[in-house]
Amino acid sequence: MIRQATPEDAVFASPLIYEAIGDIAHSLTGATDPQEAIRVMSQFFAQPNNRLSYQNALIAVDEDKGEPIGLALFYHGSQTKQLDQPFVAYVEQVTGTAPVIVKEARDDEFYLDTAVVKAEYRGKGIGKSLLKAFEQESKHRGYYKISLLVDQENPSARRLYEAIGYHQDGTIVVRGHLFSHMVKNLTVWV
Repeated sequence: MIRQATPEDAVFASPLIYEAIGDIAHSLTGATDPQEAIRVMSQFFAQPNNRLSYQNALIAVDEDKGEPIGLALFYHGSQTKQLDQPFVAYVEQVTGTAPVIVKEARDDEFYLDTAVVKAEYRGKGIGKSLLKAFEQESKHRGYYKISLLVDQENPSARRLYEAIGYHQDGTIVVRGHLFSHMVKNLTVWV
């Protein structure tokens, strides 16, 4: 089962987000310690109107246990500056300097920021279910161009995305890592 995230999912979601985005979390939070970055991300996840907000997330749930096991986090590229502003303000307040947050999504696409599943549930199709739910969410919101980044050092993830219709249309460097920018156009059925 996949459901809309709630603020209460922050404690579950933040460590998984950190696992997926790694040191990018340090740009968003200004933290150098992983646990501090997770704590700050948890606070932001529980709040509205930011890149990591529960408003922009779906949660996969183990139907037998009723516990969360994965998540998809997304936003429209045209909202990047607005959604990153709370992070900029926070990091400036904490560190005294403005963070460098690379714009990952283009203004004309609905962007999958993160899709991640707890380790013990991987390989069971949950990630694919989250990707399908992301596509449904995109269509529901009226967006038919979707995108994501995949680390060029992760060829298995790239093969998965290509198998479901994504293709590379460029590259981007984020925190010293080279990513393929991949897009998919969703069919509009009339």
